[in-house]
Amino acid sequence: MSRSQSVEDYLKAIYKLDQEGENGVSNSRLAEEMGVAGASVTNMVKRLSKMGLVEYESYYGSRLTKSGEEIALEIIRHHRLLELYLKEMMGYSWDEVHDEAEKLEHHISEQFEDRIAELLNNPKYDPHGDPIPAKDGSMPQEHLFSLLEIKEETPCIIRRVKNQDPDLLRYLEERNLIPGVKIKVSRREPFDGPIHIFVEGEKGVAIGASVASDIYVVNKNG
Repeated sequence: MSRSQSVEDYLKAIYKLDQEGENGVSNSRLAEEMGVAGASVTNMVKRLSKMGLVEYESYYGSRLTKSGEEIALEIIRHHRLLELYLKEMMGYSWDEVHDEAEKLEHHISEQFEDRIAELLNNPKYDPHGDPIPAKDGSMPQEHLFSLLEIKEETPCIIRRVKNQDPDLLRYLEERNLIPGVKIKVSRREPFDGPIHIFVEGEKGVAIGASVASDIYVVNKNG
């Protein structure tokens, strides 16, 4: 089935929003995510529905069909493999790889995808800690907690940074708050105040609650 880059972008966006807990993805939420007018979303959702890639119901929004989800996962796999390739093999920083991967993800062949995966030893996570879908569409499973959920003095390892705003990523990297680093929350200020964190091998740092909400960790003690 021939499909445009725009079709792939919409399917990827619907998948992402659905994973974030949307009970059906509304047109207004999809318009916000895509940065387009509501009328454009309405027309595209109708088109995707006719193509058998989306099921849409008024008041419930859009859900991907099996075919739509397969395409979304294929593009997400391309994107996240490319991000890791750009960082590990080409020297890009983790705040640069997203925009580059966005340009390339629609244009690589399945053979090229397979070669990248082989070169990187079939990785499970991209530079930001997002899971990379396997070739069959399955996702690595690991139960993560937002840093806001972690009790004080609990040893943790950073696994994922959800917000990929380049300025935020640079801010976190300067404080060594990146995937793979061991940390623990030493103190929380009340009323959404700063969270004080001990970073292994570093002095303590403090970050805002909104930033902490985008950092996901795994409990070292299980």
